[in-house]
Amino acid sequence: MKKPSRKTGFLLVIIGATFWGIGGTVAQKLFQDFAINVNWLVTTRLLIAGVLLLAVQYFLKDRSQITGIWKNKNTALHLVIFGLLGMLAVQYTYMASINHGNAAVATLLQYTAPAMIILYLLLRRQTVLTGRDIITVTLALTGCFFLLTNGSISTLSVPAPAIIWGLLSGVSLAFYTLYALPLLKQFDSLVVVGWAMLIGGTALSFIHPPWQINLTGLNIEAYFYLIFVIVFGTMIAFWFYIESLQSLLPKETSLLGSLEPLSAVLATVFWLQTPFGSFQWLGTACIIGMIFLLALVKKPEKKPNKNVKKQKPLRIS
Repeated sequence: MKKPSRKTGFLLVIIGATFWGIGGTVAQKLFQDFAINVNWLVTTRLLIAGVLLLAVQYFLKDRSQITGIWKNKNTALHLVIFGLLGMLAVQYTYMASINHGNAAVATLLQYTAPAMIILYLLLRRQTVLTGRDIITVTLALTGCFFLLTNGSISTLSVPAPAIIWGLLSGVSLAFYTLYALPLLKQFDSLVVVGWAMLIGGTALSFIHPPWQINLTGLNIEAYFYLIFVIVFGTMIAFWFYIESLQSLLPKETSLLGSLEPLSAVLATVFWLQTPFGSFQWLGTACIIGMIFLLALVKKPEKKPNKNVKKQKPLRIS
């Protein structure tokens, strides 16, 4: 299977993160104007998006992979772990952080994931810390902070549970990004992400059954928003994010994922007509600067020196 180009990887993660952010804004519209239950939406979108991804695989690609991933006990086990501790954990911890605090803190803490990924790879001696790593992580975190708070420190005043769940959300996103790599070496991203969504959605169904809701009162506008959240904000967003790992480093993919809060804020500005503060412009500049820094450096990373172990592929065994 031909490896996608680096440009393709950039395009995929940018589109995925953008749809992630816009999907979040559309979901907010559903919560506020149509009283859609957040837990119901999380469960339903995972289940439907998972089925759609596997359907695309069945009709357009190698359909044997859909069942093939379950035939090996090792890959089957790791797929279940990825679905529960990756896909489901990212969803649940983020929503729990919002529930105990607010979306700004939850999102900011979730995007500590790039720093966690770099730290993990350093501890495993699979990379070396570079000046570019420090600058890009700083730009990403600073950009997210200004975008989400508009420079107001008071926004970060939340109870301890919100901080704990937010940090767990960052850990979950880092795990989600890294743990997918070995599976992607053997199976298409459609299969990996599709099954992970079904596993996560099925597990959530025992807590929040998707059939326990009355949708008869919704109008065409509400159904349009639901379709957008499921297809673009979930199916395509998660699929493109994971697919970008075929040609980008995990830390690069996670850094570019910080486009999510930027697209979410811009969507609220142009669609929901909310004001855009001066510090948010500064945050936008930081995120764009981070993207340019990642895009302009085309040379591969320097190999670890002789005191660092030779880089090995991540193993899930």
